[in-house]
Amino acid sequence: MTLRHTKGGPLRWWAALITFALFAVPPLHAQDDEMERPEVEEIEFAGVTSVDEGELAEGLATQASQCRSVLLYPICLVTDHPWFVQRQYLDQSEFERDLLRIRVFYWRRGFRETQVDTVVTTDDDAVSIRFRVTEGRPTLVSSVTVQQEGDRVLPDARIADLMQIRAGAPLDLIALDSSLVMLREELFRLGHADADVRTDTVIVNAAQYAAAVRITTVPRWQARVGRIAVRGTEDVAADVVLRSMEFDSGDVFTRDGLLASQRSLYESGLYRQATISIIEDPATPDSIKNLQVTVSEAPLREMQLSGGFNTVDFFQVEPRFTKFNFLGGGRRLDLRVAMGNVLAPQLNGVFPFHDVTPPALGVNEEDRFLRPTWQVSADFSQPWIFSPRNSMGLATFAHRRSTPGIVVDRGFGASVTFTRRTAYRAPLSLSYRLEVTEVEAGDVYFCQSFGVCELSTIEALRGRQRLSPVSLSFFTDRSNDLFFPTEGYVARADAEHASSYTLSDFRYNRVSGEMARYFPTGRGAIAVRLRGGWVRNLASTAAGVGARQAEGEVILHPRKRFYAGGSQSVRGYGENQLGPRVLTVSPEALMEPRVLASGDTVAGCSSSDIVNRTCDPTGVPASAFQPRATGGTGLIEASVEYRFPIWEELRGALFLDGAFVGAGAIRDIARGAGALTPGVGVRYASPAGVIRVDLGVRPTLVERLPVITQTQADSLARPQIIRLQQQFTYDPLEGSKSGLRQIVNRLQLHLSIGQAF
Repeated sequence: MTLRHTKGGPLRWWAALITFALFAVPPLHAQDDEMERPEVEEIEFAGVTSVDEGELAEGLATQASQCRSVLLYPICLVTDHPWFVQRQYLDQSEFERDLLRIRVFYWRRGFRETQVDTVVTTDDDAVSIRFRVTEGRPTLVSSVTVQQEGDRVLPDARIADLMQIRAGAPLDLIALDSSLVMLREELFRLGHADADVRTDTVIVNAAQYAAAVRITTVPRWQARVGRIAVRGTEDVAADVVLRSMEFDSGDVFTRDGLLASQRSLYESGLYRQATISIIEDPATPDSIKNLQVTVSEAPLREMQLSGGFNTVDFFQVEPRFTKFNFLGGGRRLDLRVAMGNVLAPQLNGVFPFHDVTPPALGVNEEDRFLRPTWQVSADFSQPWIFSPRNSMGLATFAHRRSTPGIVVDRGFGASVTFTRRTAYRAPLSLSYRLEVTEVEAGDVYFCQSFGVCELSTIEALRGRQRLSPVSLSFFTDRSNDLFFPTEGYVARADAEHASSYTLSDFRYNRVSGEMARYFPTGRGAIAVRLRGGWVRNLASTAAGVGARQAEGEVILHPRKRFYAGGSQSVRGYGENQLGPRVLTVSPEALMEPRVLASGDTVAGCSSSDIVNRTCDPTGVPASAFQPRATGGTGLIEASVEYRFPIWEELRGALFLDGAFVGAGAIRDIARGAGALTPGVGVRYASPAGVIRVDLGVRPTLVERLPVITQTQADSLARPQIIRLQQQFTYDPLEGSKSGLRQIVNRLQLHLSIGQAF
């Protein structure tokens, strides 16, 4: 072979040779393995019914070759290169030990007569392995007795809750060990740090396949905290460490206090590592625990720069600066600036970016929606207000936010928050937020979102207004996993009040709550979520905002209304699209001649018909209308989701979401707009979190909705906002003759990070 050198040739040829070596030639160790041992192509199990097959397979040394990642699976279908496929080879000695591993696996779970044999199928240089398991009859627990020596510290009901091994179940030694650990931790939680918990006897009757279990607990004494020493501090005072402790000298030494103290140290951001250990001292009584806290300090300054883009907000950039131990005492200062709509004028309407400017109805304010959006905030936190469980936060903020094509919301203000940690992952917060808001939008937005269409009222709402609620919120997380919970629950409750006493122009009472519960089932889990809320404006709101409130109008800030639909709500709908909505339409569209369902052509509405609200919109093409969410004053929402593993990091979900969003009294919520939408989804456990793809199905698209339009503009008067007396039957698929298109348009795709609940 002859290599011809041209300009840049040697470098190009070396790159080609290296690429060929990497992609065409397997690693040397892979070649050696292929020469010495056959590749394991497939592993199957037969007869496994009483244990988890996946857990059994994970404990074996013999594994089958597989794609290195779910994301690489399409590549693995066309190539088995070692970069993409993790090759596994048969080790005969480990393979023989796997038979024993399977028997031990079963034996520890109560199956003491399990037998295993194998079928190995050879195909060229590869093998397929089939483990044939005969589980046999399990040894069942006939009785479980827990005896407490000395003081009866634990109630019988509590002991029953803690026991993982139960009568009538197989003699699972892992469950037995877990029961001992749970009992020991419960005694430690009550201050008995030196308690002894042991299995006195396990009497097995092999002939009857039965076993009696007896456990003894010895609480001993209740331990107390002695002296606390601190090591490793440099820039942060040792007093900061001591103030993070959930206990002081003389307090009862408990497991909860120990864990809470360690969490407090980590969550402060001041330390890379923090450990709390007991100092052994023969001169100190056993009931006194002298502690040593050893810390390794983290950098006291942190800077982050993040960016991204999406099809609505264009490009965004966000720098953030954090100063730990600000002014000493463990205080913290966070400075944040977020900028959006970067390059919006150049990219607006250019694929794949959306056109974010308003529709034709209303004043043309396109430039307003293309200017940069921003948020600026400074947050100061003060830990340890009279207790390590208390903290206080002060914040100042300003923002210019945009809802594409609808509204620009400007505001600035400050907030103060007092938080009490009532228990682990259970904070209770009382806060006050004083914000001055200013809404930049067309008249239609106020008629749609604030519920008022009279121009003088709209003009008052367009000015600066105060939105200043006092709120009380409680949150608790008792789930067993941050990303894929299978047990426990998460709950949140919020209450807000805004009135003249809180210096608010918008005045209301608002309560909301949400709870998610998780139930294990086989290898998967069932998740159930309930969410609800209610809000009412106070009679003095109109006076507060300087407006005249007509009969039947409810003046509420749009942020305080309830909406449903979206990736974390009813997934058969787009964001906030389930609930009360109105249709906006230009007066020109109403005045055009239209064709009725009967085929007859009729004249459009006259200007006087629009002014006196008697215009009949029947026959106007559905494409002329723009649906807009108005939100409701009450919400009832529920979801159920079955989550199950598919392959490695990939998991699936089947879900059913439903909600009612209505207005009026609580009893009238169910009379509002509602829907029930099924769907299917997949989740991928990435290093950045759970990447979620959901596909929801809407049951119907046809709705009977109110219509808002306006009088035609002239040089003498400002256009008047008009709500027509007659509603319009809106079908977004009107005129679509394709059955496939009708099916596709009933589907709603959501891409997001994190579980829905």
